[in-house]
Amino acid sequence: MSDTAAKSLPKLLIVEDDAGLQAQLKWAYEDFEVIVAGDRPSALALLRAEAPDVVTLDLGLPPDPDGTSEGFAVLDEIMALKPDTKVVVASGHGARESALMAIARGAYDFYQKPVDIDALGLIVRRALQLHRLEEENRRLSSKVEKEEKVLGRMITAAPEMLKVARTIERVANTNVSVMLLGASGTGKELLARGLHDASDRARGEFVAINCAAIPENLLESELFGHEKGAFTGAVKTTPGKIEQAGGGTLFLDEVGDIQLQLQVKLLRFLQERVIERVGSRESIPVDTRIVCATHQDLDAMIADGRFREDLYYRLAEIVVRIPSLAERPGDATLLAKTFLARYAVEMNPKVRGFASDALAAIDAWPWQGNVRELENRVKRAVIMADEKLVSASDLDLADPDEQVINALNLKTAREQADRKVIRHALARSEGNISSTAKMLGISRPTLYDLLKQYDLQP
Repeated sequence: MSDTAAKSLPKLLIVEDDAGLQAQLKWAYEDFEVIVAGDRPSALALLRAEAPDVVTLDLGLPPDPDGTSEGFAVLDEIMALKPDTKVVVASGHGARESALMAIARGAYDFYQKPVDIDALGLIVRRALQLHRLEEENRRLSSKVEKEEKVLGRMITAAPEMLKVARTIERVANTNVSVMLLGASGTGKELLARGLHDASDRARGEFVAINCAAIPENLLESELFGHEKGAFTGAVKTTPGKIEQAGGGTLFLDEVGDIQLQLQVKLLRFLQERVIERVGSRESIPVDTRIVCATHQDLDAMIADGRFREDLYYRLAEIVVRIPSLAERPGDATLLAKTFLARYAVEMNPKVRGFASDALAAIDAWPWQGNVRELENRVKRAVIMADEKLVSASDLDLADPDEQVINALNLKTAREQADRKVIRHALARSEGNISSTAKMLGISRPTLYDLLKQYDLQP
């Protein structure tokens, strides 16, 4: 095997003092770059120099070949120096207790002597697969933290969402009213806060209010404030949310739930930039920017007379439509890894990432509840997971029903499917053409042709 080919192979460190067994094991792993050590000093030197992915470790090493003290010392130092290494320890007959102790101290698995080469090979290759999955989780989590945040907080790699973010950045330092339209759970409040933080009002307050969560008879007081004695229970003068956001931004979530009578008062504020508290006739000038959001069809509500058209045009000087999570290929995986990293620290530190079936299920799931549904599922899965890697069953994601593609013919259906799969692969490989082509099982030239055909950018 050439040096170049060897360098591309995963590294396996065999720690074994029996020269015959060393040779037997070394030639059993053609798909690994095998390095061999016969004692603790050489094993630790190779660990530092080569950083192997997997180690097979005989606990009986000199100067204690009949005991386990030297082997456990090597294991402990491996876990201290490179805790992501997968260590498979050798256990003699009747030494199951030592093997279990090794696993408790960080070993991945154990095998019994005399060695069954085929059985040990399965364990080693399974350990390598787990190592690679954990490495991918760490790499993607690091990428999320360093590169995928826009507007300071939002995590995305999808062109559709990046376009939304750029639009918001462009209008941030103007005083126009912005309306965010999108399904529940798509991140409307996060975008509104990002707009505020990117504007010259960032030093002022960002105040959010959900208009659907407050009873109709209390919403006016919440927005405009009230004077002492204005109604039963009004024991003191209280400024409303519009005043609290003076010099900053007021986010009106579910603005479509505001009743017509209150819509008139909100319209007057937007036109004249003054308010009157409930129970007062004094006009108070307020410099507050309004950002609003809704998942309702305001055009239909205007046609039905349930929402004022003149108010709509005051609120919707700039309209930003937010894509659903299903329309943002790759984002579900990025977000899931972020949520897992956050909740694992708080709720289940042994959880390290997602198993391959979980990643596949996350990619395939339609996410009707969008980011909110994803976050809730990951949070529950982290709490309930028994293993280091969260599985699809932990996420409670069964295979989604086969979805009907709304296409007029097979060619259109195939193009839609091709486009979706290519974009998922690009997201998973972080835009790397070689990795994407390999993942899709096609050549680089074929992938370039498809990217050009479907107008996709890596």
